[in-house]
Amino acid sequence: MNYTVKQLGDLAGVSARTLRFYDQMDLLKPEKINDSGYRIYSRKQVDLLQQILFYRELGFSLKDIRRILSAPGFNIDTALAEHYHKLLAERERLNRLIATVEKTLSAEKGEITMTDQEKFEGFKKELIEQNEKQYGKEIREKYGTETVEEFYKKFGSMSKEDYDQTVKIQDEMFSELEKAMKTGDPHGGAAQRAADLHRQWLGYFWTSYTKEAHAGLVRMYVDDPRFTEHYDSRLGTGGAKILRDAVLIYTGLS
Repeated sequence: MNYTVKQLGDLAGVSARTLRFYDQMDLLKPEKINDSGYRIYSRKQVDLLQQILFYRELGFSLKDIRRILSAPGFNIDTALAEHYHKLLAERERLNRLIATVEKTLSAEKGEITMTDQEKFEGFKKELIEQNEKQYGKEIREKYGTETVEEFYKKFGSMSKEDYDQTVKIQDEMFSELEKAMKTGDPHGGAAQRAADLHRQWLGYFWTSYTKEAHAGLVRMYVDDPRFTEHYDSRLGTGGAKILRDAVLIYTGLS
């Protein structure tokens, strides 16, 4: 069956303006333009629009969606399977958070007793899943699966008090780094205090500490744009670099 812009928009729940925009950016071109100048969409475009909406729901930008759909190896069946597994994971995440909220409500009503540890289980599991999704492959290749799993286990069992302490240490570290940024001296007192605070912070997550691992981590902060952006967004350009240099001096591995 063929559809006009309005018909396809009504079918999919998107505006005609959106479909015209998708055409302009070469994301979803119509099958043809009829003699009256109307865009006409066929089954192929219906299936592609479904994929676009799936990717949008999963948080992909239109630019990334266009790149994915235009890739030579793109296959709708494979894409649907990927969407299915991602949606299952999202459902599991939401169910976990819902369970935490339900348990907390019951605890507030006095129906059950809920430990502080239990109050944060859902959130910690979500953070672990996000970290695994974003960095899992890299950190497993770099540090080994056993080390990564030990980290997740330690973080998962962390008490609220310890978690609060990690936040406090990290805030103090950034405060010292801000001072170090003003002098630009990684050898200075502020930079070296920041390096020591960073070591203390790692102690809450790592099962064991070595100077070599510490130095390797901060080198990655500069080499990997994602980490660089995290520190530079808070400290300004050069934030990741001064932490790296300070830690390399602190560990004696500069």
